[in-house]
Amino acid sequence: MSNMTGSAADGVTVTDSVNAADGVDGTGGENAAGPFSVRLDVRLDDLDPQLHVNGAVYQKYADHARFSCVEAAGISVPDLIGGGLGPVNLETVIRYRAELRARDQVDITCAWIWGEGKTYRVEHVLRRADGTVAAEVSHVSGLLDLRTRRLVTDLAAEWHRRAARPELLGFGTGATP
Repeated sequence: MSNMTGSAADGVTVTDSVNAADGVDGTGGENAAGPFSVRLDVRLDDLDPQLHVNGAVYQKYADHARFSCVEAAGISVPDLIGGGLGPVNLETVIRYRAELRARDQVDITCAWIWGEGKTYRVEHVLRRADGTVAAEVSHVSGLLDLRTRRLVTDLAAEWHRRAARPELLGFGTGATP
């Protein structure tokens, strides 16, 4: 089982709790150990005048978790873009459940859901350290060919072939989509 935790000066802790021996059950990279997760500290500049986290910051937290997951899977975003491909959000839905306030710590999970076609979903649950769900963020995303400005048709295969750890992106170990 891989269980890698690291801290950075910016108040970020990354926890990769995917058990590669168990594989992935097709629900977005989750297994008995749980999905990929990042812990962030709520900063004062994340707050709005009501002293809770500004709505736009929830999306930034989800974006941070998603890109941390991509990097943990072994994909270099600069290399991806240098190769002519860029991830794009096509739809974002935020469901607020409980407030996040200054000095809270928030764990953001990242579960990838693959289907047919040119899009995929990434579901995030933002949970306070006490276990309270603060929000759920759902993205519909695609992979843009930066030359043609069109969405890639076989995006699951593009992500899978670049990943050293495809299970973090919701793919079964060893299987190609």
